[in-house]
Amino acid sequence: MTTPVVPSRGALRPLGLNEVRLTGGHWAERQSVNAANTIAHCLHWLETLGWIDNFTRAATGAPFERAGREFSDSEVYKLAEAMAWEIGRTGDPALEARFTELTAIIIAAQEEDGYLNTMFGHPGQRPRYSELEWGHELYCYGHLLQAGVARLRCHGEDDFTRLCRRAADHVCDVFGPGGIERVCGHAEIEVGLAEFARATGEARYLEQARLFIERRGTHTLSAEGFGRAYYQDDVPVRDAEVLRGHAVRALYLASGAVDVAVDTGDDELLDAVRRQWDRTLARRTHLTGGMGSRYIDEAFGPDFALPPDRAYSESCAGIAAVMTAWRLMLATGDMGYGDLIERVSWNVLSGATDPDGTTFFYANPLHVRTADATPPPYAVLPHQAAGGQRAPWYDVSCCPTNLARTFAQFAVYLATADESGVQLHQYAPAAIDTVVGGSRFALTMSTAYPDDGVIVIRVDANDGGERTVSLRVPAWAEGATVTGPDGATRPAEAGRTARVTAAFAPGDEIRLQLPVAPRWTVPDPRIDAVRGCAAVERGPVVLCAESIDLPGGADVAELTVDVSVPPLERDGRISVSAQVHARDGGWPYGPATPDEEGKSAEVALIPFHRRANRGPSSMRVWLPAT
Repeated sequence: MTTPVVPSRGALRPLGLNEVRLTGGHWAERQSVNAANTIAHCLHWLETLGWIDNFTRAATGAPFERAGREFSDSEVYKLAEAMAWEIGRTGDPALEARFTELTAIIIAAQEEDGYLNTMFGHPGQRPRYSELEWGHELYCYGHLLQAGVARLRCHGEDDFTRLCRRAADHVCDVFGPGGIERVCGHAEIEVGLAEFARATGEARYLEQARLFIERRGTHTLSAEGFGRAYYQDDVPVRDAEVLRGHAVRALYLASGAVDVAVDTGDDELLDAVRRQWDRTLARRTHLTGGMGSRYIDEAFGPDFALPPDRAYSESCAGIAAVMTAWRLMLATGDMGYGDLIERVSWNVLSGATDPDGTTFFYANPLHVRTADATPPPYAVLPHQAAGGQRAPWYDVSCCPTNLARTFAQFAVYLATADESGVQLHQYAPAAIDTVVGGSRFALTMSTAYPDDGVIVIRVDANDGGERTVSLRVPAWAEGATVTGPDGATRPAEAGRTARVTAAFAPGDEIRLQLPVAPRWTVPDPRIDAVRGCAAVERGPVVLCAESIDLPGGADVAELTVDVSVPPLERDGRISVSAQVHARDGGWPYGPATPDEEGKSAEVALIPFHRRANRGPSSMRVWLPAT
C-alpha cells in the first residue's frame, strides 16, 4: 500500500496514493509546485553545499573535510523519501533516474556491517556512537528507514531498500539486548524502525523500536546542556503527562510510541500518548496549531506560555504534529484529530514555503515586530534568525526536505476506510477509489474549501450494498448542515462526525455545508502574552494583519481593533474595524483612560499562510482589543 503509515490494527484503514488523488485546488497546486520546483531546489542545495558529496568522500576510506552539521545525512534521506513518494505518485522517469544515482552514492558509503554515517567512524573522526546526545546517528537512520518505507511501498525491493535493511539489522545488532542499551538524543529511529517493520514484515525491527521507547526516560543521556527533558529522557514515556522539551523530538517520539503501542497491543502506552497530546493541545499549542514556543531550545514552554512573537512553531514540528495526530486517529477512529491536522496544514505547512516552493520558513511566529529585508536568493540563513522571512536554505535545513516529503504524500491524509465505508478527514478536490467490505467504492469530492464552505461528494461506483460516508465536522463549524442523497438536510454538530448511510447508486451526492464566515477568536485568559487581544479566523484559516496594508505607513504595533464589530467580508477581502495610534512621548505608561488620539480605520487582513509574500512587513495575528 503506497502510504506512509500502515498499522497492524486500528479503527481506520489508511488509503494509499493509488486510492486517493488530489485533482485540483490549493493542495494539488502545492503538490505540483513541490514536484516541479521544491524537490529539485533541495537537490541543488544538497549538491552545492557538499552534503551529498560527504557520502562519496566517506566511501574512499581516506580522511576528508566533511560539509554540514552532524545531521546533514538526514536531509539526503528526507529528500530520498520525497523523491520516492513523488515517483510513486507520478512515475516520473527523470526523477527515478536521479533516485537511482543517489542510491549508488549512498550504498558506496555503507560499511560491511551496515553502519552508515558520514560524521563518525571514519579516519580522523570521532568513534561510532561516541556522542549519542548530539551525534544524531540513530536519528539519521530513522529518516533513512522512512525513505526505505516509501521506496518499498511505491516500487518494491531494490538496492535502496536492501541498504536500508542492512542499516536496520546493524541497529538491532548494536543496540539490542546486551549491546549499547541507550537511546539517541533526537527521537526518530523509533518511528522509522516501527514502520520499516510493517513494510518488511520483520518483527525484529518492531522489537528494537519498543526497546528504544522503553529506555527513553531512564537517564541514559547526559543532563548537560538543556537537561534531560530536552530530549525526553527525564521520565519514561508512559509516565509523562504532557509533551515537553524540544518540540520535534517530542512529537517524533510520540509518533513512534503510538506505532509501537498499536503493533504490540500496548493500550497503556497508547493511552499515555493520548493523555499527553490532549494536555499539549489544551495548554501548549498556538492558534495556528504550531508547537514550540521557545527559540533557545526549540522547545515547548510551560503551560500557557505562548508568546506570539517568540512562537518558534518550527515547520518540522508542524509536520511531526501531523504525523502524531494521524497515527492517533488511525488507532482510535476519533476523527477529531483531523481538526489539528487541518489547522497545522493550512496555517503552518502551507505558508512554510513560498508560492514558488523555493524559499522556506524555519520558524513560524504569530507576531513579527520588524519589517526585515528579504534575503537574497543565494543566502544560507542561520536557522535561529529566521522568524520573519523565508530563505532558500538554512545552516540547519531540516524544514525544506521535510516539507518536500510531506507535500509529496499529502493526499493520503484526506480519507480512510473501514469495513462499513469511507471517512473524509480533509476537504479538497479529490478522487477516491478503494475497496470497502470486499467491493469497490469510488467517490469524487468537489469543493473550493476553505474559500467556500460547500463540499460535494459524488458517488461514482458502489459495487456493494449499504455504505456509510463519514464527514469530519470541525469544532469551529457551528451551524453546519449535511444533505444526503434523499435530499433531506439535517444539522451537523460541530466537533462531531456526520454520517450518511445509504445503498448509494452512482450519481448520488452528499453535500456538507460548513460556515466559513470570518469570526473573532479570543484566547484563554491564562495565556498572559495575548490577554486582551483577539484574532480573526475564517474556517480553518487564521488571519493576520501586515503593515503593508495599514494606512499612512503605520506599523502593526500601532493597531487596536473593535471586537464589538464583526469582521467584514467584501469582494473576497476581510477587514476589521480598527484604530491606528501614533502616540509620542518619553514615557510609555499612563492612567487607564481611553486613547482619543487613534484614527479610525478599516484594516484588511490576509491568511497567515500568505504572509511575507509582498515584501518586507511587520505582522501580527493577535490584535489588541480596544
